[in-house]
Amino acid sequence: MKLNSLTPNLMVNDVEETVEYYTDVLGFTLLMTVPETGKLDWAMVKRNDVVIMFQTKKSLSSELPRMAGEKPGGGLTFYIKVDRITEIHEELFNNEVEIISDLESTFYNTIEFSVVDVNGYVLTFSEEQE
Repeated sequence: MKLNSLTPNLMVNDVEETVEYYTDVLGFTLLMTVPETGKLDWAMVKRNDVVIMFQTKKSLSSELPRMAGEKPGGGLTFYIKVDRITEIHEELFNNEVEIISDLESTFYNTIEFSVVDVNGYVLTFSEEQE
């Protein structure tokens, strides 16, 4: 068995608000929505090779009833490898993103920082040091 990719589908409170945050603040591009117009149940965004989907709790719970008891943002972090981390840090800092862990060197030879999105999901950006 070969695994080809991983695209998280995040439960969110409001798809429109989340898409606006990821496109306007984090620099992602909107790829697709359901429905195409009106109140959104689902959306997909992309920046470079990173793709993320967002789905309302109501919509996700109707597809996967086990999700009905879950809440958006709970205890989930995303580790995103990047190039030119200081440029990305500056870009996001200037967009007034909530940085919860500022640039730091790690014992495993990376430089990282973490932000929290509008739903409480944590995104950690990391670049390997040479």
